[in-house]
Amino acid sequence: MAYQTRKVKYCHITVPSRPGTGTNILDEIRDAGVNLLAFTGFPVGGRKAQVDLVTDDIRGVQKVARANDWRLSKVKKGFLVTGADEIGVVDKVLTRLADQDINVTAVDAVTAGKGRFGMILWVHPAKYNKAARTLNAK
Repeated sequence: MAYQTRKVKYCHITVPSRPGTGTNILDEIRDAGVNLLAFTGFPVGGRKAQVDLVTDDIRGVQKVARANDWRLSKVKKGFLVTGADEIGVVDKVLTRLADQDINVTAVDAVTAGKGRFGMILWVHPAKYNKAARTLNAK
């Protein structure tokens, strides 16, 4: 089973849920030269959406946010898992956590093509260090 787990930082913004909002955010981040490791969005009710910005340049995201009057959350932590797309690999990662009594708050996993997969996952902050050890996160 060949996969690597990386500690990542992210923040989120709550935005109106309407066409073009995500592309406007991505345009500003791209134009500032900030690389995103993951980008995910989902509805939170009241015609609003939460957009998570996962990056290894959190200060760059904060700078873009200030320039655009975005109200960012505090910086949070998660894990980015990447590797060979094998049958059951996501289950193996999640089972390792479950076996250590670590509940996964949220997870998104996708095939990346050419035999690769990627997964972003979040755990409760109180379990973050234990999860990092369990997954051998760097």
